[in-house]
This record gives sequence, C-alpha cells and structure tokens, in this order.
Amino acid sequence: MNAQKEWDLVIQPQRPWWDLRLGELWQYRDLIGLWVRREFVALYKQTVLGPLWHVIPTIVTSGVFSIIFSGVARIPTDGIPPYLFYMAGTTLWTYFSNCMTSTSNVFAANMAIFGKVYFPRLCMPIASIISQLISFAVRFVVFLAFWVYFWLMSPTVHPNLWLLLLPVLLLILAGLGLAFGIIISALSTKYRDLQQLLAVGLQLIMYASPVIYPLSIVSGIWRWILLLNPLTAIIEIFRLGFLGASSIEPIYLLYSVGFTVVALFISLFIFNRAESTFLDTI
Repeated sequence: MNAQKEWDLVIQPQRPWWDLRLGELWQYRDLIGLWVRREFVALYKQTVLGPLWHVIPTIVTSGVFSIIFSGVARIPTDGIPPYLFYMAGTTLWTYFSNCMTSTSNVFAANMAIFGKVYFPRLCMPIASIISQLISFAVRFVVFLAFWVYFWLMSPTVHPNLWLLLLPVLLLILAGLGLAFGIIISALSTKYRDLQQLLAVGLQLIMYASPVIYPLSIVSGIWRWILLLNPLTAIIEIFRLGFLGASSIEPIYLLYSVGFTVVALFISLFIFNRAESTFLDTI
C-alpha cells in the first residue's frame, strides 16, 4: 500500500483574500537578498559615476530649490540655511518617491518570471524597498556631512532628541511607498494609463507636501488640507529633530502611522486579488 503523500506547499489559483502568506517571505529571504543586490548594484554598474548617482540628484535639486524658491521667490525657511532646509526635504522625498516608483511596475516588469516559477510575489516589492533604503543611507551620509557643517557654522540649527525618531519616519515612508506602489502595480495590469500618470502624480504630491516650503507659512483651511497629507508630519518632524525648526505638533505623526496601516491593508488586499489573474490580463 502506497504511503499517502504530504505536500509542504499547495499552490492554488484562487485563495481567500485574507490569505496573504506573509510567513513565506521569511522562507524566501535569500531570494529577496539576491534581488536587493541586483537592484542596487546593477542599476549603475555600467555608468561612469556609479553610486554617486544616488546623491547627485539630491545635491543638485537642493541647490536649484535654494536659488529659485529662496533666492527668487523669497519663500522663508524658518530661519534655517536654505540649502540645508531643502536638502532635508528632498532627502526624505527622494526615498518615498523612489520606493513608490520602484514598486509600481512589479507585475509588468517581471511578467516572464512570474509565469515560470512560484515564489511569494511580495518578495519583489519588498526587495525594492530594502534596495531604496540602502540608497537612502548613501544620501543620508551626504546630508549628515552638510548638516554637521551648518550646525557648526550657523546658530539657527538646533538638533534635538526628536531626531531619534528617524527609524520610525523611515518605516512609515517605506510603508507608504510600498502601499501606493503595489496598488498602482496591481491596478496597472488592467489600466496601463496609471503608469503614465505616476510621474505627474508624484509631482503633485511633492507640491502638496512641505518639501519646498515650511508648514509655518501655510494658514487657514490650506493648513488643514496640508495636514491631511501623511507626508507632512514625517517631513516636518524630520526637520524638527535635525534642524530644530517646525510648526507641527509631533502628535500628528500618529495620523501618519494610522494612514499607513490602513493603506498597507488595502494595498495587500488589492495585490492579493490581482496576483491570481494578472497573467491573463497584462
């Protein structure tokens, strides 16, 4: 009599929406590590400047913002040296936008791999988030160099203990970027226009965030609208901790946390629904 076979894993075309199989991500951690290396190293492997491209856009953008928005438009920066003010905003913004962009094309870019072998599909967007975190670390080291210089040279820079919240801020940004990115990735299997609208949408979100202006200059109903943006509290508290200048109450960070949790729940549900059918619709 043949012994009954017991399978370690059963792959089904349809499964309940709550069955996200998040535990499988740990089993495939080596695969995630390989994709992290691929995304971080291969991107600039055949370029002249290599990893410097992780920091050049932030340095140049901060300089352009300083000239246009501080020098020409005369937008105040709460007494903080303009270049450092804009660099703080663009450093965080670049991490969020890169997380969202890199995860928004997961299905379309990896269709051939998804159709040949099974692995948890969330491995790829999570690998993108980790890869972008490494890129952020490179940019953050450059920001710290400028920050130390201005801290020693300018009496208006007052770092405080709020800077210890940096890991929390990065976790929230990663969650937001992952949530919005995989929502777009899942929906773009049917609606390709979303990929074309992504760049425009990111520009609009940036101008609706205190990246190029402080929250202190916004008043009335526009201030409340700006506070509805979960990025507002993150950017302002980052400036509060490292620069000592912000007009936001840290309690607003709880709103950003709650928004991120809800967004992640919704995005994982949409991702799970799209995962089983995207090969037929893409």
